[in-house]
Amino acid sequence: MEISLDVPFVLGVLAEEHSRSQEEIRDVGVVRAYENSRQRHDARISAAPDIGTLACRAGCTWCCHFSVDVRAVEVFSILDFVERSLPPEEKARIYSEVRANSAALRGMDDMQRMRRNVKCPFLNSGRCSIYEARPQTCRNYHATAVAGCQQSCEDPDNLEIDPEFAPYVFQAGGAHVDAFTRALREAGYDTNVYEMNCALDTALSEPDARKRFEQKQPPFEKLAGDDVPGEFEDLGE
Repeated sequence: MEISLDVPFVLGVLAEEHSRSQEEIRDVGVVRAYENSRQRHDARISAAPDIGTLACRAGCTWCCHFSVDVRAVEVFSILDFVERSLPPEEKARIYSEVRANSAALRGMDDMQRMRRNVKCPFLNSGRCSIYEARPQTCRNYHATAVAGCQQSCEDPDNLEIDPEFAPYVFQAGGAHVDAFTRALREAGYDTNVYEMNCALDTALSEPDARKRFEQKQPPFEKLAGDDVPGEFEDLGE
């Protein structure tokens, strides 16, 4: 789907969020800064003028079976939320599914993962058990018609399916993530992307992963990440 880019709108989001994120990474620490940024992320998407065109509703879970990429800061924030907010039996279920999904997906490249749907470990009875702490990818994924999401889930080998997105929701969310990621990178932190289940599994099995991340070292010794350029990275330079 092609969209018309609103350059002033995108530049405004990039500049505002980059400046705010720089300050907070310095003043309150990287994970807390990400969690603060996450609230602004939601607010920007909610304020997009075409938010009312989205077909996304509670209980619609087609996209909860797609491959999800995360950055290390998201991994540690998610694990903090799980440990702080969920009961022991739910934590045990989640970690068991994380390990199973990680075993199934580890070693696959991006194209192979796109063709291999797995149920998100945080999906429980049609609801996201970490909705407040869900990844940036999930926050930005949206569609204006359910049919494309359903078709993509039921026929993952068909990469020609092109779901319809809301232009301003897409630009608001993408610019926000690009701005925070740029601030994170400039502060010296790892900004590679990792498959979510593999990253969570690795963080759980490597007790020093968070310390390495906070010391601005590669966080996951047994997991290779990808340096993925932002949607609007060139625009913000």
